[in-house]
Amino acid sequence: MRYDTPIYFQSITQGDFNSRRGDYAPDTIEETEVYADVTSAGTDTLKLIYGDIKQDALVIRLQNHYSNTFNRIRIDDKQYRVDFSRKLRVKQIFIVSEVQ
Repeated sequence: MRYDTPIYFQSITQGDFNSRRGDYAPDTIEETEVYADVTSAGTDTLKLIYGDIKQDALVIRLQNHYSNTFNRIRIDDKQYRVDFSRKLRVKQIFIVSEVQ
């Protein structure tokens, strides 16, 4: 396995309310870059996790555990949410699906 794909764990902080304008400030997104092995999820895995075939599902494997809190994961220009996570002895696995 090659851990050569940069992924970005995104932590989103909601913008504060501006009472003079009557709206919220833009959200701030803080990203942490980590290199991972990213592959497409197989049909057996998709059936096990989702019960059917789901488009754009990926398997992300990290060499170490990621312990910081995050809201979503960005790979290239696409946003993904975590559907399943498993911590092994030293590695961590995420199964993610694309956010529409």
